[in-house]
Amino acid sequence: MASHKDFVDYVVEQLAPAGTIRSRKMFGEYGLYCDEVFFAVVCDDQLFIKCTPQGEETFPHLPKAPPYEGAKDSFLIEDIEDRALLTSLTQLTCQALGKKKGRN
Repeated sequence: MASHKDFVDYVVEQLAPAGTIRSRKMFGEYGLYCDEVFFAVVCDDQLFIKCTPQGEETFPHLPKAPPYEGAKDSFLIEDIEDRALLTSLTQLTCQALGKKKGRN
């Protein structure tokens, strides 16, 4: 089942405090970027944020699941209403991913 654009738009709105968020349609689902760093996907109307060592250390309680068959586990965000969690995890994840790719 593909994700609904309305749900993706709502997720982007919820993530707005973290930075410049944009979505991109990918194979019937959506990839999410924060300040041009690819950090998450929306699959079947569920938000999955990439796991990083920093994210796992800071948020060990978050459930993990693969966003699609054959994918690595990502954080499965069950409470899209928790903007503080979304903002903090997104910023931490993008900072870690940006440094990994040689960004500052």
